[in-house]
Amino acid sequence: MKILVIQQKMIGDVLTSSLICENLKLNFPDAEIHYLINRFTLPVVEGHPCVDEFVIFEDKYRQSKVQFYKFLKQISKAKYTHVFDAYGKLESLLISRFSKAKNRFGFKKSYSQFFYTNTVRIQHSSHTEAGTAIENRLRLTQLMPHTKIYNNKPKIYLSEVEIKTAKQKLLNAGLNSKTCIMVSALGSEASKTYPLNYMAELLNLIVKHTKAYLILNYIPAQQDQIDSLINLCDLKTQNYIVKDLDINSLRDFICICSQCKAIVGNEGGAINTAKALNVPTFSIFSPWIIKEGWNSFEQNHPNVSVHLSDFNDNWFENHNIKDLKQNAEKYYNELNPNLFKFQLIDFLKTNIG
Repeated sequence: MKILVIQQKMIGDVLTSSLICENLKLNFPDAEIHYLINRFTLPVVEGHPCVDEFVIFEDKYRQSKVQFYKFLKQISKAKYTHVFDAYGKLESLLISRFSKAKNRFGFKKSYSQFFYTNTVRIQHSSHTEAGTAIENRLRLTQLMPHTKIYNNKPKIYLSEVEIKTAKQKLLNAGLNSKTCIMVSALGSEASKTYPLNYMAELLNLIVKHTKAYLILNYIPAQQDQIDSLINLCDLKTQNYIVKDLDINSLRDFICICSQCKAIVGNEGGAINTAKALNVPTFSIFSPWIIKEGWNSFEQNHPNVSVHLSDFNDNWFENHNIKDLKQNAEKYYNELNPNLFKFQLIDFLKTNIG
């Protein structure tokens, strides 16, 4: 049995779909499990014991039809017996079809019969604290006959050397005995980024109640926005923002995050990463994102999230998602920190002390 699991694009998705690989491997230990992902997401699943081989979907396959066709021919030659497509977009649909696998599983859509042999409908309400993003992928996994679900929580695997190196970096930065909180300061796009003036208020609040050192998570291209955020913070808070920590890659971030007491900020890949490391999370959802999909593990785990729908009954019934996304900044302004500051304080008391 040779199985291909497909999950292109974002970090949270790739982490979540790794559960398909894990549960298949636990059910069928002799099966060869391949995981098709984008290169930039590899660090979050690197070293996963249930993945035998990573198949990298390079940028050039999206940029060139010729290169993509060559890739499809490689997939066809790999002789997969089963394909699980958790992505469900045109590229992965074609990959599934070209695989020539006898069993091709995906989510039910109007066109899915042309690409898959078996499908399952996406559910929009959750039945466990895992949330719908995870539950739907596990339901996809169970299209394989006689498949049990052994685990529903993603995990990131770090080596002892990586953990030791992270601790040394904190030591070099003078943080070895200090309490550190990771901050998901910016979202992956403007429509997923909490207003900087509000974020500054939260950072002031965190320092006031914990005196923890703040490690801001961002990429070099976002430096101007980070500088603006820091300037909006109180001078006392600025003194608690770490500025000389050596984080040069996503894997570096993961290792440093594993040593933090908590993470606070914009919901997204950084929050999902922290959950997979068992680091307590406090996340702020964008107004247009449906919270039930990604507010996972908040009942029996130390995770908290807030969304405008928590404070506005029938939020999505009264708003169009397209409008919410296009005007995210306007709606974000309704999510004033005063609405949830006591939730954040309770979170800090529970997890930081």
